[in-house]
Parts: sequence; structure tokens; C-alpha cells
Amino acid sequence: MARIDPSSAQALAERALRAAGASARNAASTARALVFAEREGLPSHGLSRVPQYAAHLRLGRVDGAAEPRVVHARGGAVLVDAHEGFAFPAIDLAVNVAIDRVVEQGVVFAGVSNSHHFGVAAYHLRNLASRGLVGLAFGNSPAGIPAWGGKRAIFGTNPFAAVFPRRNAEPVVIDLSLSEVARGKLMVAAREGREIPLGWALDRDGQPTTDPKAGLAGMMAPAGGLKGALLALVVEVLCTALTGAALGFEADSFFVEEGNRPRIGQAFLVIDPGALAGRDVFNERLETLIAYMLQDDGVRLPGERRAAALAATREGFEVADTLLAQLRDLAG
Repeated sequence: MARIDPSSAQALAERALRAAGASARNAASTARALVFAEREGLPSHGLSRVPQYAAHLRLGRVDGAAEPRVVHARGGAVLVDAHEGFAFPAIDLAVNVAIDRVVEQGVVFAGVSNSHHFGVAAYHLRNLASRGLVGLAFGNSPAGIPAWGGKRAIFGTNPFAAVFPRRNAEPVVIDLSLSEVARGKLMVAAREGREIPLGWALDRDGQPTTDPKAGLAGMMAPAGGLKGALLALVVEVLCTALTGAALGFEADSFFVEEGNRPRIGQAFLVIDPGALAGRDVFNERLETLIAYMLQDDGVRLPGERRAAALAATREGFEVADTLLAQLRDLAG
């Protein structure tokens, strides 16, 4: 393993993406998100994605020069078109517009269409808590989960995240995918030649498998069975029917280099507690709930581990030697 500091990692990822055809703005926004994931201890959504993104750029699966723009805005509703480019700059725009509008509207729903892989869902909510805002994030993805009772992949793993600001403390951060585990964990296991636990994935025939490659070619098991499959349907509708984005089964897998432009969607709900019961009431109710939760030994608030990892990696983090060599090769 090699150690690298965040600024060097960011610069290296940017150079690799720019060499593959991304504009300076798109490369910077994307690299920033991937380095943040590494620092939070989420390597499946970190620098290991750079070779994948670079291949998508070279093969035309994503437009590296795309400029996202707001195409509809009315009251508390905003729609951003990513124009088949990277998700990160489009989401930056959508969330920033939502923050501006929530001052007057109280609640804003911001959708993103014609997008690409959006990485760690909670990453896009990081600036809301510091402003005392509640945020929810949803994203659909290439088909990876069957409808309950079915044997074809229809829904994506469809991540969901929420952030709740706290007084004088780190926010509560919830981030999960609606498969038993994130699909990126299969990607890492396949690259490292490791088996996966039974119950994570299904092969092409709908049978449980411990082979990550068979799982990537097949389907993910929905988290919680029927309940996970139904929640995946909810996220799919929010991110596609409201935004005009592609359905999961219309988008080719991110885990292959060749394929179509995914054109998937994301959705963000930004809420100002001051527009409802008020910020003081929100803070009191949340802190009362947290205090009661923490009376039980062993309870850990969601987001604590990530906050600790972020603090611990301020000066640097470790990257596999093979991945670092691959990034340097891509960067030229």
C-alpha cells in the first residue's frame, strides 16, 4: 500500500480524467467527490472509479465536455439537465440552486436528468447541514435488482441518503443502497480475487452466488427482501418519472467499459426546518431522540464512523500500489 495526501490524490485523479477527455471543471468536480469517498473509508466509490470513468470517457459513454444547466424551475421545483455528462457538476448545480430557493420556498425538490454514476449519495448533502437544512438524496442506477418475485434485473441498487443537522455536533448522516450491499463492493472483491458472502448477489439465473463476477453479471439481492424491492421501486419513480431520466433497465452497466450513455436520474429534497415547526423545535426534538437512543449501550449514531475517518485522513490515506500505478499511467 502507498500513502498519498488528499491534494495529490485530487490532482492525480483530475489529470487522469482530463487525459481521457474531461473538461477541467468536470474533472475537478468528479475527482473531488472520489477523494472525499476515499477519505471517508469508502474505496468502492473512491479512486477505484477513475479507470472506469476514464474508459467511459474514451468510449463515449459520458460526455466529458458537457455543461449542465437548469431547464425548468417553478416554485419549489428545479430540474437540471446533465446533458449526458458526469453527475457531480450537475448535482453541484442542482443542490446550490435548491439552497438558494429554499430560503423563500421552505422546501425544494431538485431533479437531475441525463446523468451518470453519482458516487456516495450523502456526499451531495454535505453542505446542507452546516446551513441548518435537512437533505434527502435519491439516485437510480443501471438495473441490478429484480422486482419481487421476478428473475430479471429491473431496478438499480438505487441509493438513498439523508442528513439531519445538529446543534454543536456532527450531523446525523444515513446512507444506504437498496441492495443487500453496494454493488461497488462486488467490484472491489472481483478486482482482488475474493469471494463474497452468500446472500449478497444472484447469478444470471437468479441463484445465490459467492462469485463477485457472477454477481456483477447477474443481480444484487434486495435489502430486506420484499421491503427493499419496494423501496427500490419508490426511488426509481422519484428519479425517472419526475425527471425524464432513463429507467434502470434502459441503462447499460457501469461495470463494463462499452455500452450506452446511461442517462439516469437523481433527486434531492431540501427542507428548511424553520418553514415548519421551527429550527428550535427541530433541534430540541432531534436532540431528545438522540439522547434517548444513546441510553442503550452499543448504539452508534449514523455518520460517526465517516466523520472520524474524514478527520483521520486529513493528512493522507492509503491506496493500493496497483491502483496508484494505474492512475499514474492514465494521467500520463
